[in-house]
Amino acid sequence: MAKKQVVAKAKKVVAKKPVKKVAPKKAVKAKVKTKRKPNAQFMAPLTPSSALAEVIGAKPLPRTEAVKKIWVYIKKNDLQDKKNRREINSDAKLKAVLKKDKVTMFELAKLLSKNLS
Repeated sequence: MAKKQVVAKAKKVVAKKPVKKVAPKKAVKAKVKTKRKPNAQFMAPLTPSSALAEVIGAKPLPRTEAVKKIWVYIKKNDLQDKKNRREINSDAKLKAVLKKDKVTMFELAKLLSKNLS
């Protein structure tokens, strides 16, 4: 009969690292949020050109409101491109303002600012 040999494995001794003591967390002061005030120049009413007045009206309004009204006109008349929603197809009134057949939404504010004074 064959004797079973028992092989003893050597145990590796791993040195334990000292445990770091964690300082108790300090209470974080809650920041009070104040409502941002828009820049007065940014909200200054601007008069639209005659071509732009046909689309958004002749009443002076800030640039931000003019862009919003252009978007209302675009969505009302379904002028956004069907495949590429970033492009806007100009109709007769909008072409007089933008001077292009197709405009990307990123160019819109830049081209619109030329018609505001």
